[in-house]
Amino acid sequence: MATQILPLELIDKCIGSRLWVVLKSEREIVGTLLGFDDFVNMVLDDVTEYENTAQGRKATKLGQTLLNGNNIAMLIPGGAGPV
Repeated sequence: MATQILPLELIDKCIGSRLWVVLKSEREIVGTLLGFDDFVNMVLDDVTEYENTAQGRKATKLGQTLLNGNNIAMLIPGGAGPV
């Protein structure tokens, strides 16, 4: 019998690890997950934000960032970000 894991349990296992976050907009975020709440609002550290623009993909280095869970489309644990 397979063991089931709840989504918030999986995210909890990612604390301290790199996380690739695909947002509902044209942006993607890669950073180290420091914490989150029941609404999947996240605090990430050592963040790089990737944005698709008319000139191509733009990368912006950010420090600590609070990310609103409503904007998240997909989470990729251990993801290094877009290539």
